[in-house]
Amino acid sequence: MGKITGFMEFERQEEGHLEPADRVKNYKEFVLTLTDGQAKVQGARCMDCGIPFCNTGCPVNNMIPDWNDLVYHGNYRAAVDNLHSTNNFPEFTGRICPAPCESACTLGINDEPVGIKSIERKIADTGWEHGWIVPQPASVKTGKKVAVIGSGPAGLAAAQQLARVGHDVTVFEKSDRIGGLLRYGIPDFKMEKGLIDRRVEQMQAEGVTFRTSVLVGKDFPATVSNMARDTIFPEDLEKEFDAVVLAGGAEQPRDLPVPGRELKGVHFAMDFLPQQNRVNAGDKLKDQIKATGKHVVVIGGGDTGSDCVGTSNRHGALSVTQFELLPQPPEQENKPLVWPYWPTRLRTSSSHEEGCQRDWAVATKRLEGKGGKVEKLVACRVEWKDGKMVEVPDSEFEMKADLVFLAMGFVSPVQNVLDAFGVQKDARGNARATTDGERSYQTSKPKVFTAGDMRRGQSLVVWAIREGRQCARAVDEFLMGSSVLPR
Repeated sequence: MGKITGFMEFERQEEGHLEPADRVKNYKEFVLTLTDGQAKVQGARCMDCGIPFCNTGCPVNNMIPDWNDLVYHGNYRAAVDNLHSTNNFPEFTGRICPAPCESACTLGINDEPVGIKSIERKIADTGWEHGWIVPQPASVKTGKKVAVIGSGPAGLAAAQQLARVGHDVTVFEKSDRIGGLLRYGIPDFKMEKGLIDRRVEQMQAEGVTFRTSVLVGKDFPATVSNMARDTIFPEDLEKEFDAVVLAGGAEQPRDLPVPGRELKGVHFAMDFLPQQNRVNAGDKLKDQIKATGKHVVVIGGGDTGSDCVGTSNRHGALSVTQFELLPQPPEQENKPLVWPYWPTRLRTSSSHEEGCQRDWAVATKRLEGKGGKVEKLVACRVEWKDGKMVEVPDSEFEMKADLVFLAMGFVSPVQNVLDAFGVQKDARGNARATTDGERSYQTSKPKVFTAGDMRRGQSLVVWAIREGRQCARAVDEFLMGSSVLPR
């Protein structure tokens, strides 16, 4: 490494950010990219550790020590190329990935890990700023046609990789804009959508065709966000294209089967968050769910719940409370026990810092209201014994609730899509496909492949990019007999 003793000399430095009182006034990003000097210091902290566990802690296997060293030496041009060799969209992951690479950092065993995520964002932003990130169209076309269903990170990664080796790729998206949950789900204050738009422009220049507002399949349930104006049936796609990639999201939310669930004011998180994305994009909605002046309760302690908290605060909610069914995790993980794996510990997001009451080991018993509208939530304390949840006696309590958001995760992809294609499913309702061997990422139907949440279930953006890239290689091998795409 460029600075052998850097990890002993420099402390971890977090990215700067606007104060909560300022950032809740709008939906713009508020985290500040590192300066050149700050990035140099962070790069210097990367140890000559021998075995860089960060590489395998990262699902796309970013060559992290390599570009840390390049940043330390100020060679951003080479760092941009190195980073893009494993990750199609580092400006996405540099903003919204939870950074499992940092949990695997060797320095993190007895110190704060290297700020890998902040350096990744710095490299990507510098690449765009200097015009180094440009279209890479194929020099020779293969004449093969591939349909990609879904324009989230898995679908976009697969489409870009396939286009760059000469295939004619068409991406189908049921929403009116490209991006999947990156577009409609991730709040703009975490990732502004212009980042997606410029990648779409790059991919169009590389030969990718995008078709929005197109539903693939039929008989979608009313609970699924659907902006489609046209419908295409799977059998028509299989006739027109040489291969099809199913890369939709895990959009079937986990419900809360308690009395009062049907009351007005009780919504899935993904009925709430995409609406604000659309309003920020200039759409005018007649019935937007607004938290302004209301007491909001968010059920579910993960990232989606946190996003509901941040959006509610920007609406001007009177109060925001977030419940989690599991016990409160420790503030500091037991590093010798869990390293280099993702640790269970208390995580406080930027949205929590903006204003939120949090409570753990709480189960909702019922929702009550008048005139068909929710007014309060009745809950109880729970304990976990031998892996089973047990209600704590005499622990029932009430809380005022004008809006209740269900953010308890997603159980599977929408089954209608998989049923329409007739592919086999695993026990969790995902499309069945392995990730190795001759039939990697291939479903029970030879021409139909799958990647991302539709194959592995709800997961991280970085896992989606990895699977999209690997699926693209499998499709290329299927069509051409071999592939130059990376594994």
